[in-house]
Amino acid sequence: MRSRRKIVSLLTIIVLSCLAMSLVDAVIRPDYAVKSAIKIILFLTLPIGYALIAGGVPFRRLFTFEKKGLLMSLLLGFGVFTLILGGYFLLSPLLNFTNVTGALQDNMGVNAGNFVFVALYISIANSLLEEFFFRGFAFFTLKEQVGRRFAYLFSAGAFAVYHIAMMSSWFSVGLFLLLIAGLVVAGLLFNWLNERSGNIYASWMVHMFANLAINTIGFMLFGII
Repeated sequence: MRSRRKIVSLLTIIVLSCLAMSLVDAVIRPDYAVKSAIKIILFLTLPIGYALIAGGVPFRRLFTFEKKGLLMSLLLGFGVFTLILGGYFLLSPLLNFTNVTGALQDNMGVNAGNFVFVALYISIANSLLEEFFFRGFAFFTLKEQVGRRFAYLFSAGAFAVYHIAMMSSWFSVGLFLLLIAGLVVAGLLFNWLNERSGNIYASWMVHMFANLAINTIGFMLFGII
């Protein structure tokens, strides 16, 4: 596939996959199992199909584990975990988080009865799927085919925009905008970690810790702990 066509195809897959997931989250609103199946098709099957047709996607390199940066990723992940939980305890007396559980139950069928299983999936499998798509597929491939600056900004922006439909009904406008800005910063950080290590394990580890913190808050909101 010619270079320009490869780039256009790559950008199209990223944009349409994010838009499709936004439609699923905001309009279709299936239960979490169906949503996860759709996400696997968009975030895993389509990139693999692109790689088979276009070539040049370093998927094998993404899963080459190295100890380089492992300790830093662990410490950073623990720091993110502490920061998110600390922010929740600091802001919870000032902000209303009750909309979160209501939105999860109404939009995704997630409740106290199945939240343990959903939390495990989100923390481990879903975080890996998102790292594969936004960093392994989007960032690394765009960096090689378009350029480093564009890859950083586009992949981090797509990562934040992807979450808009999912969280739009959870929080007030001010807190929602703050979270989106935080997701952009997180995307840039994840790109940097993976660029240093040459794989997606570094960002996956930090992403897991972040999801663990969010799910811990979910356990508290559902009254499980």
